[in-house]
Amino acid sequence: MSVFQVLKGVRGERVFRIATMGILAFLTLFFIIIVVAMVAYTDWATLISTLISEEILFAIKLSLITATVASIIAIAIAIPVAYAISQAEFPGKNIVDTILDLPIVISPIALGAALLVFSNTPIGRGIENNIIRFVFEVPGIILAQFTVISALAVRLLKSTFDSIDPRYEQVGRTLGCSKLKVFFRVTLPLARDGLIASSILTWAKAMGEFGATVTLAGATTFKTETLPIAIFLSLASADVEKAVAVIFILIVIAAASLIALRKISGRSYQI
Repeated sequence: MSVFQVLKGVRGERVFRIATMGILAFLTLFFIIIVVAMVAYTDWATLISTLISEEILFAIKLSLITATVASIIAIAIAIPVAYAISQAEFPGKNIVDTILDLPIVISPIALGAALLVFSNTPIGRGIENNIIRFVFEVPGIILAQFTVISALAVRLLKSTFDSIDPRYEQVGRTLGCSKLKVFFRVTLPLARDGLIASSILTWAKAMGEFGATVTLAGATTFKTETLPIAIFLSLASADVEKAVAVIFILIVIAAASLIALRKISGRSYQI
């Protein structure tokens, strides 16, 4: 190989590195500019008064409660579902896998509309009239959040179970443990980081859910007003300062979730 070819190769690597780092810098700067623009726009006296207002405190409390309940339900259901998809072979597995992925790619508003339509069917009306009301009620927020985040929880946990060497379970079975005991004593401890990461991410996703929630549960102040709905109501009434204050709350929650994800799960777990 000639000196010219070596120099050409080095130059190509340098150009490639500059190009990739430049794009990285551009995207990072893009998000920084958005945050800085909000900071520059914000009147801090208005921000503080908004954060301690009764309405926003209600929205924070409601968001924390509904997101936590929806996430617990989603993770509890996603664990056996993700394990079955990861480890079991059955007819129509690809179809089932595709169906479970649909909430990830379908618009949340469409999911909320589908839930609203279902509530008007005979089965839905029976549930609404005799068991629990979802439409324009707080349980509707939980149902909407669960519908949106459940697919994400399944996908994250499936990736976790896929990464576990099946030989660990085989060793447990050879030692006389039942399948159930192996799952709880071997598989789940090995899936700890993925389980924690999935819980954090699904909870953060539920906190920011808007489309399905507003479609099914509505946007009623002091009733179904979560933080994203508070932003919507503020912008609808041209109260931009109030909307920016709530946006800051969601940014802080999102940043704290990502920091917790990396702190608890360690550097080995990547999104």
